[in-house]
Amino acid sequence: MSNKPLTTNPNVLAWVDEMVALTTPDKVVWIDGSEEQLEALKNEAISTGEMIELNQEKLPGCLYHRTKPNDVARVEDRTFICTEKKEDAGPINNWMSPADMKAKLIPMYTGVMKGRTMYVIPYSMGPIGSPLAKVGVEVTDSIYVVLNMNIMTRMGAQAFENLGETSNDFVRGLHSKADVDPEGRYIVQFPEENTIWSINSAYGGNVLLGKKCFALRIASFQGKNEGWMAEHMLILGLEKPNGDVKYITAAFPSACGKTNLAMLIPPEGYKKAGYKIWTVGDDIAWMKPGKDGRLYAINPENGFFGVAPGTNEKSNFNALESTKKNTIFTNVAINNDDNTVWWEKFDKNPPVNATEWKGAKVNGPEYIAEGNTLAHPNSRFTAPAVNCPCLSPEFNNPEGVPVSAIIFGGRRAKTTPLVYQSFDWTHGTYMGSAVSSETTAAATGAVGVLRHDPMAMKPFCGYDMADYWAHWLEMGEKLGDKAPKIFNVNWFKQDEDGNFIWPGFGDNMRVLDWIIKRCEGEVDAQETAIGYLPKPEDLNLKGIEDEVTPEVLDKLLAVDTDLWKAEVEEMRNYYKQFDRLPKALADELDKLEARLNK
Repeated sequence: MSNKPLTTNPNVLAWVDEMVALTTPDKVVWIDGSEEQLEALKNEAISTGEMIELNQEKLPGCLYHRTKPNDVARVEDRTFICTEKKEDAGPINNWMSPADMKAKLIPMYTGVMKGRTMYVIPYSMGPIGSPLAKVGVEVTDSIYVVLNMNIMTRMGAQAFENLGETSNDFVRGLHSKADVDPEGRYIVQFPEENTIWSINSAYGGNVLLGKKCFALRIASFQGKNEGWMAEHMLILGLEKPNGDVKYITAAFPSACGKTNLAMLIPPEGYKKAGYKIWTVGDDIAWMKPGKDGRLYAINPENGFFGVAPGTNEKSNFNALESTKKNTIFTNVAINNDDNTVWWEKFDKNPPVNATEWKGAKVNGPEYIAEGNTLAHPNSRFTAPAVNCPCLSPEFNNPEGVPVSAIIFGGRRAKTTPLVYQSFDWTHGTYMGSAVSSETTAAATGAVGVLRHDPMAMKPFCGYDMADYWAHWLEMGEKLGDKAPKIFNVNWFKQDEDGNFIWPGFGDNMRVLDWIIKRCEGEVDAQETAIGYLPKPEDLNLKGIEDEVTPEVLDKLLAVDTDLWKAEVEEMRNYYKQFDRLPKALADELDKLEARLNK
């Protein structure tokens, strides 16, 4: 295994030395990303039981990992943004001063890797050589982290190509699983120091520090300072029959169908006509103005870290296909008959001879009948993007793809219509700041409670949310008339009996089609108090006329003035907590109210 540093960059070497001195591992291994090194680590993890090898005929290269039951998800209450001034972290982030946080954590890290190996992982977020890419170095005592980072990032010696021999522009990530003690669990971002510290977790998003910690929390702060945007957005390409491809980014809170949209399969009529959807990314977009003044997006990741339950051939064929080889499954169930994986809604046949996610051997159907789940509801797959059947040919384009439209969406039963367009970028920024979802029964005891999640960034913004909105407004000024058009969608409108009235899934293509036509000036729209709505005749409903009748379409596109006036009140209250709220957003709210009162 590579024991020699993979760079001569003095900044990297000094920082790694400092981390070694703090954590005192028995051995230090630099991860070069070579096949033989990864193979050796895989075999070691299988021999210690950290990983289980799955059926190599049915799932070649696939591994299984089980975390402790106390360590199965991101921990928002244990996630901190540590800036020198509290107001720079803003009112909705947990804050502690960097000095106080370090005083708390340094004793926990001291000697924590004694008896263990430290792995030094250089990685690139974004294609190697891309002007939008950034370099990170994570040190960890977990082989699980190394193997996952290999899927999720461009990992290994190549990552240092973007950094060069003198630059100090790399993100420092320190992780130790320590004792996986929830009381000592901290996921800490120091945005002003380009640094992330994570301790006492061995689960996904808490320990794969390239993911939300770097790609959103740290990168959003970098983007503000450097004139670009790090967003919690999918990136897709819509190819028209003439071969022209238009790119869309979209932000949705969790449980709103983000991965499904990113990997959408067009309805039969569209497919026959020659339309295609290409996936550039399912979770994160880094966007920067290009040489022509337009906004360009890259997916900084190299894989998908998806929620397994609910993923099946019907709900998301392309995501399921992506998991068929070289994938790591975390906290799903095992079918002991053939050593493959299973999770809720995978199919209708839970394995009789099963191992549930905590490791107990059970009779699957009986276990489920008693009210248990075989897979943890937040169980995951880490799958290489290259496995995705609809992966965009532009996936590795170092320049990124030009963005025509930005979509926001939430889960609203009544208020928000199926789709509408903002009047301009500032109004669109207001729409993004107002993104919210009503809780479903699965999420909490109370149904229909509004959870604000501006731009779907609430848990991921690395600085004050109001400053983040101000940065959006600045980006709009910079882009001028070349800025993407901004839209809002809601797939979740309900009738009086609580049934969804839009078919969703592949049929969301019909809405994307209208959005692109609006971007190209091909169709007109009706101006309403809240924005531009489709004219009913401009939405292609061919093939679903029985389901989406003219009456249903009226409901889908309805703007209920009273509900929207209540929305204005809700937003006024919400905005009160932000001392630095940009005046332009307060003005947008006043304008919306005035239009509703007309």
